[in-house]
Amino acid sequence: MRDATLSDIPEAAAAVQPVLRLDHVTVSFPIRSGWARRQVRAVNDVSLEITAGETLGLVGESGSGKTTLGRLALGLLRPTEGTVLYRGEDMGRMVPSRWRELRRKMQIVFQDPMSSLDPRRSVGAQIADGLAIHRLQGRQAREGAARDWMARMGLDPGRADSLPHEFSGGQRQRVGIARALVMGPELVVADEPVSALDVSVQAQIIELLVSLRRDLRLAMLFVSHDLSVVRHLCDRVAVMYLGRVVEEGPTQRVFGRPAHPYTRALMAAKPGARTPEGTPTLLAGDPPSPLSPPSGCAFRTRCPLATPLCAEKVPALRGQAHRVACLHADQP
Repeated sequence: MRDATLSDIPEAAAAVQPVLRLDHVTVSFPIRSGWARRQVRAVNDVSLEITAGETLGLVGESGSGKTTLGRLALGLLRPTEGTVLYRGEDMGRMVPSRWRELRRKMQIVFQDPMSSLDPRRSVGAQIADGLAIHRLQGRQAREGAARDWMARMGLDPGRADSLPHEFSGGQRQRVGIARALVMGPELVVADEPVSALDVSVQAQIIELLVSLRRDLRLAMLFVSHDLSVVRHLCDRVAVMYLGRVVEEGPTQRVFGRPAHPYTRALMAAKPGARTPEGTPTLLAGDPPSPLSPPSGCAFRTRCPLATPLCAEKVPALRGQAHRVACLHADQP
């Protein structure tokens, strides 16, 4: 499988305005602990951007804040702090009519196609739902668009009246992708879209996403725990730990020479993995509770490079194209 790079994309994405920009965003949720009410930070001071034709991979352990960040990118959550900008426009200040217009430009592909599709309705009707909701076309035109997108996804358009359970898992995910793309979006959030599929089917869906990203110049946020998938599909990758981005940069650079010990540990956890340094960094223990995160660097309680200074200072992301948040990033 050949890795996707920016050279595959016509007109360098870096030369245009980002489709999506997250500027120092934080998301806090109130929870009750005994008699007290406390705040837990699911996303903590994150800044990222995605341009047209580019895919940004978002990786990290469960509970690191990946899904929350995806919901934030789609405007399903409002940031407690910071701003979310769509083509330079502050999403937090949009009036309802503008929001409705923007919804057409932002779509999501879910992890489990069976649970995200209505088992009682035909796949053709569900692909055309967005067109009907936004009153974009007449009924016959919507039905035609649904069949056209089924064909584009490699599905038999003659099965548009079939129910979801009559399709395989990979075919259902193609229906989910068609449902998202029929709206002509500029931004797609793909939340673990291949994790529920067999390995052989995963490869087919990944190749489909690569070609669609290139042909439609989509900006895509790809949430995943599978580093192999991210390495093949994504132009850049951001690694999250306990709500913060600890490393971000071009995928081949980050995976070729990971600078943060957490990134090295994630890579070493893969079966048969070989780190660039030759000595794997293994994670010890479980992530700390977001209710009471460690002082300073949140990763210090599991980090083999931790020193007393790590308990005193929160490391900022440093660097240009390849950024890392670690006080000891230069150490092997």
